[in-house]
Amino acid sequence: MSTMFRSLGGFNYRVWAAGALVSNVGTWMQRTAQDWLVLTQLTDNDAVAVGIVMALQFGPQLILLPLTGLVADRFDQRRILMTTQALMGVLGLALGILTITGVVELWHVYVFAALLGCVAAFDAPARQTFVSQLVGRGNLSNAVALNSASFSAARMIGPAVAGLLTVLVGAGPVFLINAASFAAVLLSLTFLRVRELRPAPRAVRERGNLVGGFRYVARRPDILVILAMVFLIGTFGLNFGIFIATMARVEYGAGAAEFGVLSSVMAVGSVTGALLSARRETPRLRFLLASAAVFGFGCLVAAIVPTLWSFGLALVLVGVAAQTFMTTANGMVQLSTDPTVRGRVMAIYMAIFMGGTPIGAPIVGLVANELGPRFSLGVGAASGFAAAIVGLVWMVRHQHLRAWRTGWRVGVTHDGGSPASEIAVIEESAVQRS
Repeated sequence: MSTMFRSLGGFNYRVWAAGALVSNVGTWMQRTAQDWLVLTQLTDNDAVAVGIVMALQFGPQLILLPLTGLVADRFDQRRILMTTQALMGVLGLALGILTITGVVELWHVYVFAALLGCVAAFDAPARQTFVSQLVGRGNLSNAVALNSASFSAARMIGPAVAGLLTVLVGAGPVFLINAASFAAVLLSLTFLRVRELRPAPRAVRERGNLVGGFRYVARRPDILVILAMVFLIGTFGLNFGIFIATMARVEYGAGAAEFGVLSSVMAVGSVTGALLSARRETPRLRFLLASAAVFGFGCLVAAIVPTLWSFGLALVLVGVAAQTFMTTANGMVQLSTDPTVRGRVMAIYMAIFMGGTPIGAPIVGLVANELGPRFSLGVGAASGFAAAIVGLVWMVRHQHLRAWRTGWRVGVTHDGGSPASEIAVIEESAVQRS
């Protein structure tokens, strides 16, 4: 099997990946139909309402942060996932019934978004850390990248299908399809060869467990800089539901089908970015910095292009950069974290990554309403450039990044060692201080 797909050589990861792909397609179908339902049927093109839905869906990542990571570290992650995935299916089913029967109102969507956010807050750290049980440390970075590729492939399929179905039969049946898709991941979790899993050490019950992840991260400046970059782009840059929906509807006068296609077009770039990340043996900070800068540039181009299809081409670049950034950040944090606190650290990571949405989405929605969708994309561009500057300052100060020129040749040098060696030194000093 090629280096890019080496994690698929294991039975457990293949089974998990198949179930997750089906479920992810359903999830993206629901997100697309839900955004369009709120924007065009439950409101009069109100981007703020879409932002509120996103805020309610991702806000619990922040509110429940101390508890969700500890649960992932203390309990069987496979059983956690079976519970959370089943609950997500039930919520999708209930929202679908409300929509099909014609009684759905905006406050219903708000309530279901908040409930889904609470369940997802427990699901996310367990799902992120469960990957290490499927493949082990040696293939962890590759498995994270392939998970991202699967999620992006689902983004490529789901929105396009949802857009067409929303036009043909409405949003309700799309929600029901999403509910049914959770059966796939539940079956995959059932069929795993449990004896072949690589269980991580569980956190012992002791005083201070709830804040253990925060103490650990506070001693790790290398993780802190990644989290700062993730906060900037995750909060103000990854509001694609607002960007694409408002640009399609307001700037180009497009319908639900075009909205779905545009979301899928961007996912082509996301799949490409994830697969390119899977080829690399080790994620590095310079990839994170470069992808943040390219993300900012891509959003800037998307904000100024004149036509619907040139906007779609710009979204491909945005997708490549965003997925490279997210995959690299996730891999760097997971690989450099002690397994006994990985669930709590990943809960912090996911809370910053997804939980920043309650802050950024309403702001971006307000900018889209007051100044226009193109200005909201400008906010996304600024977030990418700001994250790149944070990474650049870190590399200059801590890895002695320097530019050089010899005649017509230019380049950069830095003394950042391999991630493994850097992690070993940092971990040793952290243990000595604790």
